[in-house]
Amino acid sequence: MRVDTKTPEAVQKTGTAPIAETQQEFNWQQCWYPVTFVQDLPTDRPYSFSLYDEPLVLFRNQDGKLACLTNRCPHRAAKLSEGQIIDGKIECLYHGWQFGRDGQCLHIPQLPEDAKIPAKACVQSFTVVERQGIVWVWMGKPEAADQEGIPTVADLDNPTVASSDYMIDLPYDQTYFIENALDPSHLYISHEGTLSSRKYAQPLEMEVLESSTFGIRGRYRKTRQKNSPWVNLDFVAPNLVTYRSSSGEKSVRIGGAALYSLPLGKGKCRIIIRNYNNHSTWKLKLQPRWMEHWYRDKFLEEDLPLVVGQQAEVERLGTSLNSLYLQLKTSDMLLIEYRKWLDKFGTSLPFYQGYSTRKLSQKEREDNQQPAPLDRLRRHTQICGSCNRAYQVTNRLKTTFVGVAIALAALAIVTDGSGTELIASLGSGSAVVIATVAHQVKTHFERSYTRH
Repeated sequence: MRVDTKTPEAVQKTGTAPIAETQQEFNWQQCWYPVTFVQDLPTDRPYSFSLYDEPLVLFRNQDGKLACLTNRCPHRAAKLSEGQIIDGKIECLYHGWQFGRDGQCLHIPQLPEDAKIPAKACVQSFTVVERQGIVWVWMGKPEAADQEGIPTVADLDNPTVASSDYMIDLPYDQTYFIENALDPSHLYISHEGTLSSRKYAQPLEMEVLESSTFGIRGRYRKTRQKNSPWVNLDFVAPNLVTYRSSSGEKSVRIGGAALYSLPLGKGKCRIIIRNYNNHSTWKLKLQPRWMEHWYRDKFLEEDLPLVVGQQAEVERLGTSLNSLYLQLKTSDMLLIEYRKWLDKFGTSLPFYQGYSTRKLSQKEREDNQQPAPLDRLRRHTQICGSCNRAYQVTNRLKTTFVGVAIALAALAIVTDGSGTELIASLGSGSAVVIATVAHQVKTHFERSYTRH
């Protein structure tokens, strides 16, 4: 499925479309889930993640084809992701059992040579593909996996368009991220100084154009600017929010954002963001990816404590959002429509928070405590190939130049009254400066942004 990229002006206003009673609830297993960017996937070791708290693992076989298995060895329930890749097979490091791309066990060192591998010595496998630079996993039956259903964005296939790709794990449910993404009015306050300014905060004209099992189509525009252009703001079930704007009679200037999300589990989700345009591509192409992520880190962390606290308070009160939220038509229309969508179509989800209804996860029933927000190192740096490499380089630079500074300082001490002493002293000072800069850069990859 390719996300519609018609200009907002070309979309006919229909109001809230009536939803036929014959439409079925959304089947969360019969759809594709984004896992990571292909460029951030390691090639020499397994890659672990979770989906609705189900542990999964990715790896490549000898032909470079991706495989996705349940991250659990059938022998003694050890994590396969702690193992290694040998000749295109994933090996459990506990006892050396090896599994192929289809989940079948191919080798058990403890079995006699003439013994058959038990039929139950297998791991469930899932369909996995690469599309538009993202790894996608299908959780349903393999024969039902239709790659045409992958929610790609047509604009990204345009050769004149360049994108900035960013990924981060967040310590709150996916539904709270989607609610946040469908709320353009918060950008002027929560992200003042990075994305906008509070002086531009204003009522927004918002419209729900269509709502169905497949998602919500909407749009909004500013009210204080005469003839302000419409911006498309859509939710494509179950994990994509798209912004798109264009200008010019033939939409010469294109800009937008594709905000994918992966429900890792209760109280945690991963977001995969692609900001794109066709008019300032030089910056996206020239700027190192890890450096551009510095801005993204701060931007995504500005409202992090707000959303974490929001979810904690909603769950503490245990009441419906219908009775808790004081909604405004000029800012909240689309996010409320999304919560109502969960009420009507999301009841099969493992857990959700709708507008009037909710479903608790087993984990939430057992323990209602919220996880502590993770630091930037674990939320982003370790899962981003570009930032992780830059982090490792700066860490080595710091260690190296601290050693150089100490060695040159010692040389300056033992060298008495000669040119060597001066050179060693200057060299030691320069090494200290380089080590200090490397430490500051390294710290940026580790610590989260805070307002205070």
